[in-house]
Amino acid sequence: MNNFNINLFNPNEFYQYAQKHFPALCEPRASDSHKGTYGSLGIIGGAQGMVGAPLLAARAALKQGTGRVYIGFAQASLPISLDPLHAEIMLKTAEDLIELQHLTALVIGCGLGLNDYAKELLSHSLQCTSQFPLVIDADALSLLAQDVVIAESVGQESAIRVLTPHPTEAARLLHCDTQEVQANRQDALKALVQTYQCWIVLKGHATLIGSPDGMIISNPSGNPGLASGGTGDVLAGMIGALLAQAIPTQQAIAGATWLHGAAADYLVSQGIGPIGLTASEVLIAARTLRNLLINT
Repeated sequence: MNNFNINLFNPNEFYQYAQKHFPALCEPRASDSHKGTYGSLGIIGGAQGMVGAPLLAARAALKQGTGRVYIGFAQASLPISLDPLHAEIMLKTAEDLIELQHLTALVIGCGLGLNDYAKELLSHSLQCTSQFPLVIDADALSLLAQDVVIAESVGQESAIRVLTPHPTEAARLLHCDTQEVQANRQDALKALVQTYQCWIVLKGHATLIGSPDGMIISNPSGNPGLASGGTGDVLAGMIGALLAQAIPTQQAIAGATWLHGAAADYLVSQGIGPIGLTASEVLIAARTLRNLLINT
């Protein structure tokens, strides 16, 4: 992909870029569609003290147009009865969520925790997602790095699997240090793809995306405003949302990553950030830009 500076925001340029690389994101919705048309996304995470992480991911997925969004909390009982901002999000325990039969994608890891129960949830999620995509983020990545048996199971199924590490998580997955990852990000990406045999989103400046067949995409959007807590949860929710909606895999993963960065760039162009930019602002701006694509 060519460099693209959305800080100089131009709606026509924005649309043309998306139409070239992510045409599925530009398609208007059919007048006779319904919530079942746009998939059902489950998000597993939110151990004690980390409830905000899956809430951010779920809100991002909701605002990307997913038909139904569920959170499965990694706790024995629900820590909250509803999302105070979005009662549309359905809340369950993680064990109950995994039993749902109509999910079209699953995200695991946002505030999941690193205990044995979290490891069991990850193992179970890998077993039950052979028929639909699984996005593995945050704490779930650290669990993969700790358990060889679970790690080996990631690439064994034909289903779509996406790992979304930041540099330190990538270093854990490769059993090296962060400096080695940052010294040659493309080599680190290739090593991750080869090791885990799945899609990799290596986050950071010029996020790199690698596919199991060896394709590498460098994402051109984003700015330092994304160096803020919760923005990774928003990205995981956006990737899960587009996959749940059956957008073609490459467009869903690379498109969500680009739109996530573009939302931060759009906010900066409007005088919001980069300092003090919040994850909650990014997910709302991403909805604005997604609708701009289908209305241009």
